[in-house]
Amino acid sequence: MYVSDLALNDFRSYRELVLGLEPGVSAFVGQNGQGKTNLVEAIAYLSTFSSHRVAADAALVRQGTDGAVVRAKVVHGDRPTMVELEIVAGKANRARLNRAPTRTREVLGVVRSVLFAPEDLELVKGDPTQRRRFLDELVVLLSPRLAGVKAEYDKVVRQRGALLKSAGAVRRRGGRPDLSTLDVWDGQLAAAGAQLVTARTQLVRRLRPHVADAYEQVSAGQGAARIDYRANIDVSDSVPDPTAEQLADEGAAGAAAREGVEARETALLDTAAVQERLVAAMGRLREKEIERGVCLVGPHRDDLVLSLGTFPAKGFASHGESWSYALALRLASYEVLREDDGSPWGRDGEPVLILDDVFAELDSRRRQRLAAMVAGAQQVLITAAVPEDVPETLAGARFDVHDGEVTRA
Repeated sequence: MYVSDLALNDFRSYRELVLGLEPGVSAFVGQNGQGKTNLVEAIAYLSTFSSHRVAADAALVRQGTDGAVVRAKVVHGDRPTMVELEIVAGKANRARLNRAPTRTREVLGVVRSVLFAPEDLELVKGDPTQRRRFLDELVVLLSPRLAGVKAEYDKVVRQRGALLKSAGAVRRRGGRPDLSTLDVWDGQLAAAGAQLVTARTQLVRRLRPHVADAYEQVSAGQGAARIDYRANIDVSDSVPDPTAEQLADEGAAGAAAREGVEARETALLDTAAVQERLVAAMGRLREKEIERGVCLVGPHRDDLVLSLGTFPAKGFASHGESWSYALALRLASYEVLREDDGSPWGRDGEPVLILDDVFAELDSRRRQRLAAMVAGAQQVLITAAVPEDVPETLAGARFDVHDGEVTRA
C-alpha cells in the first residue's frame, strides 16, 4: 500500500496543497516551523483519526477557518481508493470513500501507517496513558470495529465516574446516595472493557517477538527487550507481578516466572471470564470507588510493561536505550501490520512508514542500522531539518518545504 496523492485544505499551516507521491522513499526537508511535519501528520491522521502532537482536533484546523479537509488516494496493488476526512472544530468528523459520503468508521483501515516521532520517547519514559494509546491505536488498525468498543468504553467510564463522584458527595453530606443504576454501569463497563483487555493481550503477544528482534537490531545486541501486559484486573485480584529480573533469569526461577505470565495472559484471552472478573472486582472495590469518586477497575488503568534485561526500562534505560526501545515498538507495529492476515488488502495492506525528524536524534550507528531496516518498505516518508540528516542509503524523492510551499528538489 502507498499514498499516491495528498490534498489538504485549511489543515494546519496549509490553505491549499496538492502533492503527488510515489512508492519508495520520499524525504521532506526544511527548517523547523516550515510545515513538513504537518504533511506526514495529515497522512497519519487518516490512519488513526488522531494526531501524535495534539489531543484536540481543533488544533488541526487552520486559524481563522471553520474546518479542514484531508484527502488521499491510496493504492492497494493496482486498486486506487480515495479517502477524505472533513475535520470540523467541535463537531464530529465527516468522511467520504471514493467521493461518496460514509460513516467515519468505514474508512478506518483503508490508510494504514506507522509513525515514529520524537514524542515517542514518552512511550518509554512517560506515564501509562501513552502506552495504552499506543496499544489501542494499533488494535483499531488491526480490527476497526474495536473503535466503537473503545468509544463506548470511554463513555461508560465517564458516566460511571460521574455517578460515583456524585454518590461520594452525597455521603459526605450525610445522605444516602441512589446507587440503583450502578450495577447497570458495572455491566456495561465490564462488557466493553473485557473486549479491550482481550484485544490488547492478543496484540502484546504478537508484538513481543518483533519488539525483541527490532531492539536487538537497532541496539546491535546491547540488551534484551521484553514487553508484558499488566492488567488492572490482575492487580485487583492480588495476582503478583513478576519482576524484570525474575523474567530474565535463565534458571528455574525465570522459567516459573515466565510460565506464570503465560498463564495470566491466557486467562485474559477468555473474554467472558474477564467480564466476570471485572464485575466481581468492581463489587469488591465499590466502597473505595464511591469514597474516591473514580473508576478503580478496568483497562483504563492497565499498562504495557517494558523491560530491558533485568530492569524495567522506565527509570533505568539510558537516553540512547530509550530511543532504541521506542523505535523497536514502532518497528514491531509495522511488522505486525505487514503480516496481518485479517487485512482485506492482504499483502497490499502494508502500512506507510513515517519517520518524523527521527534521524537527527540518533547517533551515527543507530541511524545507519535504522536506515538498513526500513529501506525495503513499500513507502517511507521522512522529515528532516537538513539534507544531511537523511542517510544516503535512503535514496529517493526529495521535497523542499519552506513557508508552507512544497517543491520537488
